[in-house]
Amino acid sequence: MTNIPENITKIIKQLDLIAHPEGGFYRETYRSDDTLHNNAKNIMSSIYFLLTSDHVSHLHRIKSDENWYYHGGSPLIVHVLDAFGHHQHIVGNDLEKGYFPHFLVPKNTIFGSTVLEKDSYSLVSCAVAPGFDFSDFELFKRSELLKSYPMHEELINELAIP
Repeated sequence: MTNIPENITKIIKQLDLIAHPEGGFYRETYRSDDTLHNNAKNIMSSIYFLLTSDHVSHLHRIKSDENWYYHGGSPLIVHVLDAFGHHQHIVGNDLEKGYFPHFLVPKNTIFGSTVLEKDSYSLVSCAVAPGFDFSDFELFKRSELLKSYPMHEELINELAIP
């Protein structure tokens, strides 16, 4: 793990996290044994997700609702890109600043995330229902998103993969 401060590397090791394709680190912590009756999808899954301030969670989309729960470190900014524009939702514990410890990303929403504070990290859990499956995961390239959202070029250049 290059360029990651020792204190953050320690957390990654303690939680047994691995690199996530969207950026950051994760470990699945729960996957229901029960499945939906109309298909083989698990009812719910959950992960730990850690992102450092030197990295981003690239813009992506999944076919399920995703609940984000804040645990520690810096607040996390969830960037949502939709037909109405770019929206920022800060997941954290400082209610006085308008941060909330929970945020729901509705299914089929394009989103990514960044850490609010420099030289820090954010630790959250993400619960997905129906359960997460990499076959339902779509990671976006800059060229794809710039066609549909040219007015958000700065965000796309920061959060989409080249």
